[in-house]
Amino acid sequence: MTFGRLFASLAAGVLAGTLAAPVVAGEADVVAVKVSKVESGRYRFDVTVRHADSGWEHYADFWQVLDLEGRVLGERVLVHPHVDEQPFTRSLGVSLPPGIAKVRVRAHDKVHGFGTAEMVVTIPR
Repeated sequence: MTFGRLFASLAAGVLAGTLAAPVVAGEADVVAVKVSKVESGRYRFDVTVRHADSGWEHYADFWQVLDLEGRVLGERVLVHPHVDEQPFTRSLGVSLPPGIAKVRVRAHDKVHGFGTAEMVVTIPR
């Protein structure tokens, strides 16, 4: 197909309304983490996630706190899309084993899985 024919075909599709623009929400990214000590061994994580939620089929559905070996220490399930609230912050209380100095925080969405923007944070003593 020549460029002229391709252009004419695309233009006809646009005019007829038969071409759909792809919806791209991207990955769920952790953009901020605040950790506060609540009591001995227990911490509050305030995690801010950015994701272009587009509705129930594609939204950030949870985030996790992991040790540096990859073991999940806590998980906050997000039960609905945050279409009009971006980025958004949610909290979770997590009991950490003794000796944990740093943790990793990552977010997940229903389409792409885990995002690439994770954060490693130091645990306050």
